[in-house]
Amino acid sequence: MSVAAVVIVGAIMSILDTTIVNVALRDLGEDLDTSISTVQWVATGYMLALAAVIPLTGWASERFGGKRVWIGAVAVFTLTSALCGAAQDVDQLIALRVLQGIGGGMILPIGQIMLTQVAGPQRVGRVMSIIAVPMLLAPIFGPTIGGLIVDNLSWRWIFYVNVPVGVLGLVLASRVLPGGEGRPGIPLDWLGAILSSGGAAALVFGLSETGEHGGFDGAITWAPIVAGVLLVALFVLHALRIPHALINIRLFRKPGFSTASISVFVLGAAMFGSMILLPLYFQVARGEDATHAGLLLIPQGIGMGIAMPLSGIITDRVGGGLPTIAGVVVLIVSSIALTAVGADTSYVLVSVVLLVRGLGIGMSMMPAMAAAYTTLDPSDVPRATTGLNVLQRVGGAIGTALLTVVLTRALTDRGFSEGIGGEGAVASGAPLPHEVAVRIADAFSHAFWWAAAFVAVAIVPAIVLAMVERRRRAEGATPPPEPLAAAEL
Repeated sequence: MSVAAVVIVGAIMSILDTTIVNVALRDLGEDLDTSISTVQWVATGYMLALAAVIPLTGWASERFGGKRVWIGAVAVFTLTSALCGAAQDVDQLIALRVLQGIGGGMILPIGQIMLTQVAGPQRVGRVMSIIAVPMLLAPIFGPTIGGLIVDNLSWRWIFYVNVPVGVLGLVLASRVLPGGEGRPGIPLDWLGAILSSGGAAALVFGLSETGEHGGFDGAITWAPIVAGVLLVALFVLHALRIPHALINIRLFRKPGFSTASISVFVLGAAMFGSMILLPLYFQVARGEDATHAGLLLIPQGIGMGIAMPLSGIITDRVGGGLPTIAGVVVLIVSSIALTAVGADTSYVLVSVVLLVRGLGIGMSMMPAMAAAYTTLDPSDVPRATTGLNVLQRVGGAIGTALLTVVLTRALTDRGFSEGIGGEGAVASGAPLPHEVAVRIADAFSHAFWWAAAFVAVAIVPAIVLAMVERRRRAEGATPPPEPLAAAEL
């Protein structure tokens, strides 16, 4: 478990920084004497750098070796974290956040590649359940931790806290991570890097702006999305013509990998999209501050923590299809239950629903991702991991954008003309008159119905995935798992 522990240390830092900064934006604007629209780029710049660098991780792992790249990425992330905390103006901070995102974007995919290669395809379920810990819990605990730091220390400590964790990760990595010399002869596909990284960044930016503006009305939203789709399409055409593309598109010809990848994409959209609604419900409809909203999400994290190790073991025994179906069904039921929450719903009842929802999340996402690896040769893992991470990130951005638009328009239909945010809009973290709170809660109920519908869509690829795995087992295509010593992980 030593390799897994090191990988988790790095992943927690990079993923937490995607959410932990959001609660400090107001303090950043006041301290650095700048507008919220400008300081928002502290979060957006990091997110775009993350999306842009992910397509390069597979090539970097093969070219330089996973251990070297992981240590380099953590070193960049740690150094830029210290510099972010010491930034004197907003321009410095935004530039440093972009550099921090370049390091942070490689940490999780490279760790995932190393763990998968150590475990082998037949033990990948347990590996994915380990990787899922920081990936799924960060959106829950990030705002809580950020709120506590801002309330009790300073926004600068949001960055400073990464430094000792990063140094610890570097020390452990130098001793624990498996070595790998890499293959110097592998060239970088420069055109593919420009197309894939640019396409991923443009898509994520356009979708995030869609959520921010509540629709696709302005060029700031649809222009980046159109550009991103065009760049991705050009990359696919390019990748099919060369032998060493950054993402091996030919892997999608394998039924098991393609159906599992579709499941990862749809589940990413459904789950990460709905995660934006829950903290907003607590803050806007119930008047809680960011810290208490994060604490109220803990039952969902507990459910994930219970389900993920069990789903990993089950996936290694029966495949990812059946656990994914079971998890999606639980998610659908719990999502429908959320449509009944109102302005006065008991927090005990909401906590029970969130606990069940966490079980569904832990039972679905990671088995789907694990199933994608079971048909791969070890040499395919780095570039397959790149593709899966891009699909999951873009899927999450799509789901977040769509559900934010749904919520904004639902609030508008109920008399809140400016939605959430902006002067005169619905405020968060403040008690509301009961009649107003009821109307706002009704808007969230409407949005939760859409979230349930998104989750329901995920049942289709999950069923197809189970059918593909069943056919492969009938044909004798799946070898029995090889023993794996726990110490290897």
